[in-house]
Amino acid sequence: MIATELTILAAEPSGSINTEGIVTFFASNIAPILLAVLGVIFIGRASRGEISKVLTSSAIAIVGLAFIAGAATLFFVGESIIKLIFN
Repeated sequence: MIATELTILAAEPSGSINTEGIVTFFASNIAPILLAVLGVIFIGRASRGEISKVLTSSAIAIVGLAFIAGAATLFFVGESIIKLIFN
């Protein structure tokens, strides 16, 4: 019994991870929800008169989105860059 469990654990994975599906899922489902939550927080702060905190948080969120977009672009373009360099 233990030997078969160890054999199963030591076996190589047969499939691959669908990274494009994962990125598409996050971009289409998770990102809009997070942006909506940020919007509600910003509106709540602005209604209390904390405009400077809202502007600061908005700028940080925009910079964060730019980094995420850059990482996603590098993720999709990276394979062609690697093929160009190593071929």
